[in-house]
Amino acid sequence: MLTLYGMTDSGNCYKPRLLLAKLDRDFRHVEVSSRDGGTRSPDFLAKNPNAMVPLLEFEDGQTLAESNAMLLHLAEGTRFLPVDRYQRALAYQWLFFEQYSHEPYIAVRRALLRFSERAAQATPERLAQTLERGNKALGIMNSWLEDRPFFAGETYSVADIALYAYTHVAGDGGFKLEAYPAVLAWLQRVQNDAGHVDMEWKP
Repeated sequence: MLTLYGMTDSGNCYKPRLLLAKLDRDFRHVEVSSRDGGTRSPDFLAKNPNAMVPLLEFEDGQTLAESNAMLLHLAEGTRFLPVDRYQRALAYQWLFFEQYSHEPYIAVRRALLRFSERAAQATPERLAQTLERGNKALGIMNSWLEDRPFFAGETYSVADIALYAYTHVAGDGGFKLEAYPAVLAWLQRVQNDAGHVDMEWKP
């Protein structure tokens, strides 16, 4: 059985958990947290020297880190990875956008405000920067979605899973999603897709 190491309240850890649920694949969830030092334990470091979750362990003991790499691997040959070359390239484009222009601001601002151990890092300058750049990312998403149902073609894909993970909880970071109506409509479409599970879900 697959084993997924991760934190339940992490959007990055939610991504592969959501896809596995939608694929109806059996897996074991093991809670490992960076907040209590779990990712820096010798046992975990032997599996992932980068000391980060999520981490996917296969039945043969091989491991795979990085949430978007997991999405691409698990989605191969399924409806969640476009067959059309251009649409597949769009999925890659939005996966890179999520990690470079979205997650560093929307997810980070959420963490700064949500977790007490990050309070010292929550300077006025950092909060202002993450708010500005997070809103820029949401604006780009909103423009794209004004005349498109999903991010990579006409159907739901790994790009939508990646961007949904932290967008749907962006309010925790002080982002006003009502300013982005196309994003709100897209969030509803994602939630209505078959097999959807909430962030708190574990097998």
